[in-house]
Amino acid sequence: MGSKAIEVSAGLVFRAGRLLITQRHPDVHLGGLWEFPGGKREAGETFEQCLVRELHEELGVEVEVGQRFQSLTHAYPDRTVQLQFFLCRLRQGEPQPFGCAAIKWVNQPELPAHNFPAADARLLHKLATDPTLWR
Repeated sequence: MGSKAIEVSAGLVFRAGRLLITQRHPDVHLGGLWEFPGGKREAGETFEQCLVRELHEELGVEVEVGQRFQSLTHAYPDRTVQLQFFLCRLRQGEPQPFGCAAIKWVNQPELPAHNFPAADARLLHKLATDPTLWR
């Protein structure tokens, strides 16, 4: 595939031992799957600026973007995505599903019960094996 990878910034928002996940609309690429909130980086944006903008647009919240947690690239049959995952803290607002089909706060044992895109597999393994994140 000769096209440039799609750059995506996603947030890991923990609160009281739970992690925020969002469900993709059924009519989009990977529709119906769960994911971590975020979106495509626009020209001139840093990954952190992208995440602040996307979480405001999709969920109506303000976040403080912390350290990069994981970076990975995944090739799907029709596109390649470069994902940057950041630890985030809610600063203002309560998440609402403005730009997604649904939102959910899950604890560590509940996470594997949700279907995520293949690109998230390594991240999900890291989340499943690091209990310190969930405190």
